[in-house]
Amino acid sequence: MEHLNELFVEAGTLMLAGMVFVFAFLGLLIIFINTVLATLAEKFPDPIIQSTPQRVTNKNKQSVSGLSPNIVAAISSAVTKYRQQHQNK
Repeated sequence: MEHLNELFVEAGTLMLAGMVFVFAFLGLLIIFINTVLATLAEKFPDPIIQSTPQRVTNKNKQSVSGLSPNIVAAISSAVTKYRQQHQNK
């Protein structure tokens, strides 16, 4: 029985050592990647794209959500009719 306890202590020690090693390795890997990316970002910055604002024409009358007023009216009337039918029950 004493031999079994020694095996459990050794297994726990190996497991703890392995977990500490993996945690330290991954932490160093993250630090290394962040420093390399920071230096690369300084050397090769992202290009700034100048965009012109798009004008909304009267032909394309759409609300902010992108739906046409006809669709919004249809959905509103359907919801109103549904509420009227189910409110009486």
